[in-house]
Amino acid sequence: MSKLGLSILCACLLSSISLLPNEVQAYPGMQKKAQGEIQSSVELINILPKPFPIELVSFKDAAGKEIDFSQYRGKVVMINMWATWCPPCVRELPALDRFKGKFDPAKFTVLPISIDQNGKQQVEPFLQSLEMGSFETYYDQEQALGAVFPLDTIPATFILNKQGELIAFVRTFVDWDDAKAVELINSFLDK
Repeated sequence: MSKLGLSILCACLLSSISLLPNEVQAYPGMQKKAQGEIQSSVELINILPKPFPIELVSFKDAAGKEIDFSQYRGKVVMINMWATWCPPCVRELPALDRFKGKFDPAKFTVLPISIDQNGKQQVEPFLQSLEMGSFETYYDQEQALGAVFPLDTIPATFILNKQGELIAFVRTFVDWDDAKAVELINSFLDK
């Protein structure tokens, strides 16, 4: 068998292994829960049994300046990983924009981070086409945040406590206009 054939076979085996129920998870609590009937997409958010420290990895603001989550210590931070080519991600954007306005910006912030390969060059015209030109987003073209957050499924939202530790996540679309989402964030702010 050629090296290419062996590589393809290994890739297929590895991808099929990832579908097994005992797959290794990145964070405690990432195992799939036995779920009854879901009444709200907010119920899909996994709250970790204890805060999980994450490594500081840089991403960029709209001006191209590198930043990391240490700049937000003292606030609860909601990171939403998205891309222009992801319809559920795009569907979340207007609700995310409304959602951040429901909280005191001194205590809570929403950081939408685009993983589009062409970064701002691709995202800005896209947001303009949606009449969301004032939507504030950040960029991770290189997907460096994949070192701390699994980015194989987006939209993905990760919530950090005031110390910058991961406390909750969801790797699917969430209706951020749902009152239960506000209740959840308020429960984190009260801690």
